[in-house]
Amino acid sequence: MKTVKTIDAIGMILCHDITKIVPGEFKGVAFKKGHIIIEEDIPELLKLGKDNLFVWEHKEGTLHENDAAIRIKNHIAGSGLEFSSIKEGKIDFIAAQDGLLKVDVDELFKINSLREIIVATLHNNTPIKKGTKVAGTRVIPLIIKEDKILEMERISIKEIIKILPIKPKKIAIITTGNEVFYGRIKDKFGPILSNKVKEYGCEIVYHTFSSDDKEMIKEKINEALKSDAEVILCTGGMSVDPDDRTPLAIKEMGGELITYGSPVLPGAMLLLAYYKNKSILGLPGCVMHSKRTAFDLILPRILADEKISFSDISKCGHGGLCLDCPTCSFPHCSFGK
Repeated sequence: MKTVKTIDAIGMILCHDITKIVPGEFKGVAFKKGHIIIEEDIPELLKLGKDNLFVWEHKEGTLHENDAAIRIKNHIAGSGLEFSSIKEGKIDFIAAQDGLLKVDVDELFKINSLREIIVATLHNNTPIKKGTKVAGTRVIPLIIKEDKILEMERISIKEIIKILPIKPKKIAIITTGNEVFYGRIKDKFGPILSNKVKEYGCEIVYHTFSSDDKEMIKEKINEALKSDAEVILCTGGMSVDPDDRTPLAIKEMGGELITYGSPVLPGAMLLLAYYKNKSILGLPGCVMHSKRTAFDLILPRILADEKISFSDISKCGHGGLCLDCPTCSFPHCSFGK
C-alpha cells in the first residue's frame, strides 16, 4: 500500500473499506476495498473526512484481486457462458443458452486445493436455463502473488466449465405389453413420455405398439431404426418376469449394449444401448409413475450428444436416490448429483 492525497487518487484502487455514518439513519460501508476511484467519488470521500487514502501500489509479481479473477476466468471458462462485471474481486459465470452444465470435477478440485483461489459451481450435468448463474470465482486476498495464478494455469487444463447445447432430437416410442397391445388397458406411458421429451423441444416421429412377443418387439425396433428417429424409447416389459422380453429383443438387435441396470432409484431397470449413431433406451415402469427417474438424468446428456459409458452410469449411484419430494425442484436438488 501507499498513501496518496484523495484528490490525486483517481484511477487508483482502495486497499480498505471506508465507512459512512449518518447519525440515526445509516452506518455502513460507503466504499469497499478494491473499489477503483473515479472523479465523482472525490467530493464524497472528502466529505467523509478522507483527505488521504491507502491505495494499492503495484509490485512486480503481484496481482490485484480483479486482475487475478480475470485470469482465472479466462483459464477455466469454456463455451456457452457469459460473465458478470467484477464486483469486489468476484466474477459470476452465467449460462448464455439453455443446455447442460459440464464441470470437470477433478480439475476443479486441483484448483480449489491450491489455497487462496476459489471456484464454486453448480453440480456437473445439471440441465440449465439461459441466464442461470452456474459458477463464480475470486481470490481470497486483495493482493495475490502472480506465481499462484501461474501455478493454477500450469497444473489444470483449460475450459473446465462449459454449457453444452441441448439439441432437440426426433424420438421414436415403442410401447410393449400384451395388456396395451390387445386393448385391455389404455396406454398411459406414451403421453407421459411425450411431455417429457417436449420439455426439451423434441419431436415424436414414430409411435407404435407391440405385444410381448420378442420377434414383434425386434420388428418394431427395426422399423424405428429405419425412421428419422435419433432416439428410440422402448417402454414396458423391462422387469425380470418371464413375459418381459424387451431387454432381450434390444440385445438381439446387434447394437452396443451399455447397461441393463442403473444405480438409481427409481430407475434401476433402465437399459441403454447404441445402434450406429442412434440411442435406444429401455424404460422401466417407474418412468410412468414417478416424477423423476434415471431417465431424467440420462436424457439431457443424450440430447447434448454425449456418448454415455457404463462408467458414467455407475457414477450416478452417488446422489442417485430420489426423495420424491411433495414439491419437485429437479434439477435443483440432490437427485443425480
